[in-house]
Amino acid sequence: MKVYKMVAPCMFGVEGILADELKRLGALNVKSENGRVFFEGDCNILAAANINLRTAERVILIVGMFKATTFEELFENTTHLPWEDFIGSKDAFPVTGYSISSQLHSVPDCQAIIKKAIVKRLSGKYSISWFEEIGPVHKIRFSIQKNNILVGIDTSGEGLHKRGYRANSLLAPIKETLAAAMCYTARIYPDTMLYDPFCGSGTILIESALMAKNIAPGIRRYFSAEKFSEEFKTAFAAKRKEAIDKIQQNVEFRAFGSDIDKAAVDLTLQNAKKAGVSDVISAKACDVKNFVLPEDRMLLITNPPYGERLLDIENAQKLYSVMGEKFERLQGKKYFIISPNDDFESFFGRPADKRRKLYNGMIKCQLYMYFKNEFRK
Repeated sequence: MKVYKMVAPCMFGVEGILADELKRLGALNVKSENGRVFFEGDCNILAAANINLRTAERVILIVGMFKATTFEELFENTTHLPWEDFIGSKDAFPVTGYSISSQLHSVPDCQAIIKKAIVKRLSGKYSISWFEEIGPVHKIRFSIQKNNILVGIDTSGEGLHKRGYRANSLLAPIKETLAAAMCYTARIYPDTMLYDPFCGSGTILIESALMAKNIAPGIRRYFSAEKFSEEFKTAFAAKRKEAIDKIQQNVEFRAFGSDIDKAAVDLTLQNAKKAGVSDVISAKACDVKNFVLPEDRMLLITNPPYGERLLDIENAQKLYSVMGEKFERLQGKKYFIISPNDDFESFFGRPADKRRKLYNGMIKCQLYMYFKNEFRK
């Protein structure tokens, strides 16, 4: 079976987690870079990656990598790649991409040149001059970073953060892939008792529940590579069935959410039902000022509102102080809180035991981790 070179883009700070995910799936030659992870595997690995990865943004099948500083070099190198191995004479192949810190900085021009180069290559292979593009869509994605070009075919379609359970969301929701990365870092087990006092549309609660029950995030959705060929279609069907067989329905895991906004609570419960995890998630309207720590062990993962999101800086800082009072350092209590505020620890009232730099969209954040516990004196 043919081995493909692939790359999975991800948010900055998540590369190590994504690399671990890929290794567990059996991917070969896994290598992390800033914002992406390279790997190799056959069509089964490609299908498994799309269905199972929780922190990747998409999976791209690499057609070629080369260096170019002129449009002529871009065109010539692109025409030398084996596009006919992937794209049929009637397939659609739109082109999209980006350029960072490179001499070829005009994205529209790069799009047009790459498209023209692929047409030239395929025209010679199929002996046709006009492409109807009425068949399966093979979206061409390119990245140009410091004059290094990567061109490939998107196998995912919609981004992998589109799990299918969040048709609606409230203002400034946390991305599913970031929530999953936070849950990986905090370590979710089948018997975890999880709390989120700022649950919003329920993303952290749902991602943790999917993890605890070993439900693959892509189990309910379609991927563009399923239409590439019968071989790919068969691989996706097999890996989807395999993922379904691995689901653990009978777990002790429970997730408890709360939010000051009643509409957020209602949305959390709706989304949990769509995700198939409503049996382990409950939520209620509650101000964090009234949050009461449970007596038993607990894990709290949350994305509180902050300056760029919902609250002004002054009110966000007051909120952090309230959180510091409510989230006491006690035996069996662990807290994982994401915030872009560099002074979070000062307002929270104590330094984190560990920090991890993550990005919420384009906003640089820190995941503040409190897990070294002590008994109340």
